[in-house]
Amino acid sequence: METFTDPRDSKDYKTVKIGEQVWMAENLNFDCKGSVCYDNDPKNAEKYGRLYDWETAKKACPPGWHLPSKEEWDELVNFAGGEYAAGKELKANSGWNNNGKGTDKHGFSALPGGYSDSDGGFYYVGFYGYWWSADESIYGLYMRYDLDNVVWDYDKKSNLFSVRCVKD
Repeated sequence: METFTDPRDSKDYKTVKIGEQVWMAENLNFDCKGSVCYDNDPKNAEKYGRLYDWETAKKACPPGWHLPSKEEWDELVNFAGGEYAAGKELKANSGWNNNGKGTDKHGFSALPGGYSDSDGGFYYVGFYGYWWSADESIYGLYMRYDLDNVVWDYDKKSNLFSVRCVKD
């Protein structure tokens, strides 16, 4: 596992090569307009990263990195066993409630950062992880504590989800 330092705020991120792609091995935690900490608590951002609305997510990754397209997410999911097994292989082996952990077989270390809605409510930290896609036609995918699969979801752009960046 390698590390990358975000030149904008000097935060270090673990990175991992999975197949032919290089991913951040943790959720983005860059403080910018359009992002929040779960429950507005910075300690949650230290563990789960920040949550971003879709417009902000498209611009939040540091130079040399970008918000993954559905095609890039699909490549990762297929490498990790397909949509019915990838959740188990991509989830971290701790940090999921009700023993919902994964094997973290590929070092992706997905954590359940929950989400926020445009009204300021916060939901499902510890149980669900939601990540944005750059695609207009399908916004993101999520993993649940109680399932081994990943699910594509067409959601409101105003909701706030986690961001994983993939190297250009």
